[in-house]
Amino acid sequence: MRITIVGHSTVLLESEGTRLLTDPYFGTFGHLAYARVTPPSMAREEIGRLDGILVSHGHWDHTDRRFLRGLDPGVPVMVPSGTSPVMRLKGARNIVPLRRWQSLRIGGVVITAVPATHLARTTGFVAQTETTRVYFAGDTYYRPYMAEIGRRFQIDVALLPVTTYRLPMTMGEKGAVLAARDLRCGIVIPIHLGVQPRSPLLRTRQTPEGFERRLRAADLETEVIMLAPGDSWESAPERRDRAVDRAEPSANGDHTTRTGAALVAGRSRPAFKSPEIADPL
Repeated sequence: MRITIVGHSTVLLESEGTRLLTDPYFGTFGHLAYARVTPPSMAREEIGRLDGILVSHGHWDHTDRRFLRGLDPGVPVMVPSGTSPVMRLKGARNIVPLRRWQSLRIGGVVITAVPATHLARTTGFVAQTETTRVYFAGDTYYRPYMAEIGRRFQIDVALLPVTTYRLPMTMGEKGAVLAARDLRCGIVIPIHLGVQPRSPLLRTRQTPEGFERRLRAADLETEVIMLAPGDSWESAPERRDRAVDRAEPSANGDHTTRTGAALVAGRSRPAFKSPEIADPL
């Protein structure tokens, strides 16, 4: 699987021709109370063909109304159960609500909704292929159910918020360390970056680097891979290796590697077992 950071919590997941996008947000201004300080690596029209959208919740920085309205009507938009009316107002059309632990298959990827806790009704997602399990946390606080997510899926890569604001909107450095411990994931890729409060009083000094220092102090072996917008991580299916590349959109909407990547041996794992599929598309 190839994971490309578009920006903030917008992540492109690609596996053998299946292309999924998480929490689409392409705005460059931000919000009256929050500024977008790091622009997305791609514009809406540069994303290309998509097979599905994973939306963790309906907040402004996770639901780009212009993008959702412009989607092909056949592209499914997976959302938390009970949020369909809100998502319609946000521009989504082909809405597929998922309950916790409910799964569906899109191409070669099985998507499962998992528990999450936020100020709005929310869900996390696990994307599974035969070689890789990726956990997209969305905006969530740390909660003990993350151990259950780790037990069920044996997560390879966790896309986690690792910093927060003075009015906490997600888990911060300490919570993310607890999440990595409970998930027992091989890799954490920090997300929910590039947006900050306009008021200095609401900012903290938390950083992905601070999270990594706390992780090492806790004697956890989880690898932290920092990806800037436009950067990609890719697993090698045969060896389950890991790589960090710079990705650029090509004319057909796919991505090509701009720089070489060093491969680091990954973890061995049991054979893939597809969960029971509910409400298949």
